Amino acid sequence: MVKEIKQEDVKEKMKSEEESQEKKKDKKERIGVLNIYTSFNNTIMNLTDLSGKSFAKFSGGQSTKQCRLKANPTIAMFIAQRIAEEAKDNGLTGFYVKIRAETGQNNPGPGAHAALKSLTRAGFRILSIMETTRIPRGGPKKKGGRRGRRP
Repeated sequence: MVKEIKQEDVKEKMKSEEESQEKKKDKKERIGVLNIYTSFNNTIMNLTDLSGKSFAKFSGGQSTKQCRLKANPTIAMFIAQRIAEEAKDNGLTGFYVKIRAETGQNNPGPGAHAALKSLTRAGFRILSIMETTRIPRGGPKKKGGRRGRRP
């Protein structure tokens, strides 16, 4: 009789362990979209969910008072840490990242790489990185008239 009780206790413990593991598996992975705008003068990050609802928006000017430091990689790390705190509060576990530079620039500003590095250190999964820099196509008419600029 004593052995039967022990076996039943062991079976109940195993069932409770299995249920706890199932609960861990059921914990959904919430994904967000992180828009990073980096120019050579500033860094702006906007965290949204997949539908576009904004959770947090931080810029270089909120982290430093010196204008010359707003585009600094160190300041971008501080912005990323603040974004990470907001993401944890909202239960996000991963990001789709969209990096945008100024229109017509070949590469993003200095803060983009530092921000991504800081987010991965904070424990978030980065599912994809997309470059969304706008490209000018044509633009306004050049100055100079029909016969061009004459010396």
